[in-house]
Amino acid sequence: MKDPRDNKNTLRTKNTKPSVAAQKKSEALKSKIKRWVIKITLYFLAISIGLVVLFKFVPVPITSTMISRKMLAIANGENSEIYYDWTSYENISKEAPLAVVAAEDQLFPTHFGFDFEAMGNAFNRNQKGKKLRGASTLSQQVAKNVFLWQSRSYTRKTLEIYFTFLIEVIWGKERILEVYLNVAEMGKMTFGVEEASKRYYGKSAKNISREQAARIASVLPSPIKWSVAKPGPYVNRRTAQIVRQMRALGGVAYIKDLRSF
Repeated sequence: MKDPRDNKNTLRTKNTKPSVAAQKKSEALKSKIKRWVIKITLYFLAISIGLVVLFKFVPVPITSTMISRKMLAIANGENSEIYYDWTSYENISKEAPLAVVAAEDQLFPTHFGFDFEAMGNAFNRNQKGKKLRGASTLSQQVAKNVFLWQSRSYTRKTLEIYFTFLIEVIWGKERILEVYLNVAEMGKMTFGVEEASKRYYGKSAKNISREQAARIASVLPSPIKWSVAKPGPYVNRRTAQIVRQMRALGGVAYIKDLRSF
């Protein structure tokens, strides 16, 4: 008869401890991933900072919004021409930058890219389930329009904060306002105050009046929904409000000494 003791090793628990080779392989993989993360991060920082420095001196050639509008027009079989004509800050009536500051971000000359009080109020309002409302400054809008995309997400918002900080540090206020006035959507397929002035008033942005600048600024929250050329009751009412705000701020003197670095 077979001795049962001969099977005593069959019930031993298998050794589940990873081998030295497996441990080394796992550590090598982690090290490789870490190197790639560091490399990608450094590439991103170099490219993003490089683009911000470049666009401090060079006109922005195109934005993601322009591209998306063009693609949508092509898909719908509509005229896909983009109306966009970069114009320097010196050749724009100072009523135009004053109008967008009065309409969109009255603390623009003094804040450093963010209006924390407005952000807090918007957060509380949104938490209460009321109509969603943002609190983006002109600087944040420029960061989004030039470097990012329009759809909302935590990723885009995080990147928006990063690019807003960069342009505040590298560009300064005057350049931020100059870029905003050139790339902001101001009507169907129309970008920038120069093209808006030409299409709606038949004149250069250098020669528009306070009321004309205010009317352009009045449609900025939704330039496809509202029209400068055919203003309805809302646009007329909003234009009058902006004109009063421009006057209350002290006129163009309010934006005279913007930080240029």
